[in-house]
Parts: sequence; structure tokens; C-alpha cells
Amino acid sequence: MQHEIVKDYYGSKLTCSEDLKTSACCDITPPPAHIQTVLKDLHPEVTARYYGCGLVAPEVLENACILDLGCGTGRDVYLLSGLVGAGGHVTGVDMTEEQLAVAQDALDWQMQKFGYAIPNVDFQKGYIENLDDLGLGAGSFDLVISNCVVNLATDKAAVLRGVYDLLKPGGEMFFSDVYADRRISDELRADPVLYGECLSGALYSRDFLALAREAGFSDPRRVSSRPLDISDPAVSEKLGPIRFVSEVWRLVKVDGLELEREDYGQTVVYTGGIVGAEDRVVFDETMVFDRGIETQVDGNTAKILTESRYAPWFEFQQPSGPHRGAFEVDTQAEPQPASTCCG
Repeated sequence: MQHEIVKDYYGSKLTCSEDLKTSACCDITPPPAHIQTVLKDLHPEVTARYYGCGLVAPEVLENACILDLGCGTGRDVYLLSGLVGAGGHVTGVDMTEEQLAVAQDALDWQMQKFGYAIPNVDFQKGYIENLDDLGLGAGSFDLVISNCVVNLATDKAAVLRGVYDLLKPGGEMFFSDVYADRRISDELRADPVLYGECLSGALYSRDFLALAREAGFSDPRRVSSRPLDISDPAVSEKLGPIRFVSEVWRLVKVDGLELEREDYGQTVVYTGGIVGAEDRVVFDETMVFDRGIETQVDGNTAKILTESRYAPWFEFQQPSGPHRGAFEVDTQAEPQPASTCCG
């Protein structure tokens, strides 16, 4: 039933971003300058029907192979197309024909705008719960993104398992979504407006962490978080005391990570130069790397950085030091606001 709710809501009821009833599927935080540059070159009809909730363009994307789950009209696909360059590729998956038609119609216009002789994007119709059915190839993607879509899936565990299988070793799922402070009733999940607005399908935060670890992502990293404002009185009344947040998460496919973050005396230095993060890399809400500054990291973070696409931009020191016990995370670090590509 939820699939039909989503198809109807996003295929027929919503015609532009202004039709949304809550802030769940949008954010007003300006994106970084290099992303704004690409956004200005996107097809206007594609951007007009954008319903994402957070930033899905991490650093180091040149020549990357990327999968966008629930791509809609292709706004993020085309954004990433401009960031990966002619040597990269972006695949968008969605189950709504009306949205895919908009994305496909913009293809030639967008490739010409970017100056690509050969398209570096493609679109497939399918369900993100059944990624195996699409024939994409296990271990074939550097990055999987999703922008406020996993909460709409009927089997979220299947989505995460499918993503894990499709990622290359060292690859990651970098995505934004909506989470609730408690489990939501079946009655609310059956409400088409609440579900379509990315609210009643939201996971309880602790359930999400459990599902991520079961899928193989043993050390989930939250990058940013913001509370949602439910300003529509009718929607707020139905939800009652439930509170929601929009969060960006990083799930990395690296074997051998420990269940807890442990201290081995390791340090890293960000050497700088990553496009869009020339002087600072925000890896998660507690790990921020300033250019040229030696930063102490836990064993998991050192291993992730070493085996990921970030490795060339870091110098690693004391990679196998003695165990020093639990790594004390700086919970007083300045929080990172959730940002997005909403125009």
C-alpha cells in the first residue's frame, strides 16, 4: 500500500516544491559555493520538482561511480553528474514513472549544458528494496546516495543490505533522511499525507542504527542533524508528541572495524586541497579535520580514512600504536548544521 501512496503523492499530488506541507523534504541552508555553481546550470523543471531534505554531495567525487536511490526528477543525479565529470557516472533509480519522465526529458539538454559528448547518467525504474533486480553489479559503486527517500521504503533493512552489496570496499552510503524519537503506529503509517511528507514512514533513530549494523555498516557516522518544524496544524495534530529530525549519515563499507571506537594513539593530518573543503573536512559531527593540523583519531576512523577515497589527502602517523582504551569523543564539539542543495 505504501508504494501506491508514494507513487500517487509524488507522481500526481505534488507538482512543485511549494506543494509540500512541512519542512521535512526541504532545507534552507545554502550549499557550498562549488555546488551552487553546478546548481545554476541544472534544468529548471528538474529543480522545480525537488523534494530532498539534506546535502548528498560529499567531497572527493571526481570520476566516481554513484547510485542515487529514489532519484525523482533527477535533481541530485544531474548535480552529481556535474561534480564527477565526464569520467564518472551516476545512475538514478525511482519507482515513479511521472518523475522519471521529467528526468529523462532533461537528459540531452543537461549533457549539452555540461559539455559532455557522451551522457554520464542513466535512469532505471525500480524499487530500492529490490536493488538485486536491477542488475547493477555487486561491488560496482564508490558511493550510494539517497535524499529523504529511505523513510518511504517498505523494507528499510532490505535497502541497507542491497546498498552494502553494491558498494566497493571502502565505498560509502552518504544520505539524508528523516528520523523519529519513537516508533510510529501502523495507523499513522497508513495516512497518505503523513507518509508522503516523509514523516510517518520515518524510522525510530535507535532502530536505524541497529539495521545499519546488521547490514554490515558496523560504525555509522552522523554528519549533521536539524529538528523539523511541523508548521501545518492538521499534520501536527495527527502526529501528537512525536518529534522528528532530518539527519545526514555516512555508512562506510570497511571490514574489520571494532564495535566501539578505541584509542591507539593514532593521528592524521589533512594536507588540504579537496574541492569544496580546501581547508576543512567535516567527516562526522565529532571528527573535523583542519588543514595542516595533527588530529587524534580512533582506530576505526584511521582505518576508514586509509581504505577510502579520502586516503590521498591525509598523512597517517602511528598506524599501529598500543591500545589506550576507549576513544573519548568530543561531545562538546561545535554541532554541524544539516545542509542541503535546496535552491
